Amino acid sequence: HFLHEQLDNYDIEQYFEQVRGLDNIHAASKAELAKRFVQESNLNPQEVVFIGDSVHDSEVAHGAGCHCILIANGHEHISKLEACATPVLKDINLSIRAGETIGIIGGTGSAKSSLVNLISRLYDVSSGSVKVGGVDVRDYHMDSLRNQVAVVLQKNVLFSGTILENLRWGNKEASEKECRRACQLSCADDFIEKMPDKYNTYIEQGGTNVSGGQKQRLCIARALLKKPKVLILDDSTSAVDTATDARIRRAFAEEIPDTTKLIIAQRISSIQSADRIIVMDEGKISGFGTHEELMKTNAIYQEVYNSQIKGGGDFDENRGGEQA
Repeated sequence: HFLHEQLDNYDIEQYFEQVRGLDNIHAASKAELAKRFVQESNLNPQEVVFIGDSVHDSEVAHGAGCHCILIANGHEHISKLEACATPVLKDINLSIRAGETIGIIGGTGSAKSSLVNLISRLYDVSSGSVKVGGVDVRDYHMDSLRNQVAVVLQKNVLFSGTILENLRWGNKEASEKECRRACQLSCADDFIEKMPDKYNTYIEQGGTNVSGGQKQRLCIARALLKKPKVLILDDSTSAVDTATDARIRRAFAEEIPDTTKLIIAQRISSIQSADRIIVMDEGKISGFGTHEELMKTNAIYQEVYNSQIKGGGDFDENRGGEQA
C-alpha cells in the first residue's frame, strides 16, 4: 500500500530513499514479474538495477546508462540512471570485525549512508570491493545477502495493521514472545504496554497514530526479528530521547553481541561508547578510532564534541551550518 501510494509524481531519488526503509523487512521476491518486465521491455538483464525487491538471477549494473526498475503492487516503472562524474566515496580502506559496534558521524552529504549502502548492494562499487565474511558482496545470492542485513532509517515505514502484524514483516514466523523480546530490546515495550490493546493495537497507514520516536523503536524491533548478522541504524534514534537511546545501545551490547552494528548518528553521545568511530568528510574517512583516540587526533570530531557538550544540536549545526 505504501509503495503504491508513492508512485505518482515521485522522482527517482525520493522513491529510492523511501524504498531503503523496507530493508528491515523480509520481503517476498517478485522475480517472475521482474523477469517478465525485463523481457517485454527488451532490456539487457545485466544492465538493470532492481529497487524495492530482491530479484533472483539479477546483477546490479556497473557504470553509466543502466536502467532502474521499480516494482510495486504489479506496477512497473523504469527510469534511467547515469553514473556520477565525481566519485561519491574516495580512498576508503577499512576493516570491521564481526560483532563490532561502529559509529559513523559526519555532516550532511558526507556520504555516510552511501558507505553503508554498499554492504547490502543498494549501490555497487565502481572500483575496489566490499567484502562480508571475506567474500565479495557481489558473489552472494542477493536474497541471502539482504536477509542477513537489516537497515533502520530515521524515517521508516509502518503499514496499516496491528503492532504484531507490523513486527512480523521482519519475520513472519516470529512468535508473540519473540516479538515482545525484540520490543523490549528496542524500548518499544514501554509504550506498547500502555496502549489499550497493547500488541493488538491498530497502526494507521504510515504509522500516523504513533510518534516519531515510537515509530523508530517499532522499526528497530522489526529489524531485530530478522536476526541479522549486520544491523545498520541510519540516524534511527534521532527522535528518541537520550536516556532511551542509551538504554537501546546498552541492550544491544548485552543481548546481541555477535551482531555487527553500524550506527550513523548526528549526536556523538549516540556513538561515544562504540568500539570504533568513523568520521566522514566529503566522501572520505577523516578519522577512524575510539572516542578517546579521536578526541586526541581528529579536529572535526573535537570541534563537534566540544560544541555539543556546550550547546547540543546536531553535527551540521555544531559546524556552523556547514554542508560537508
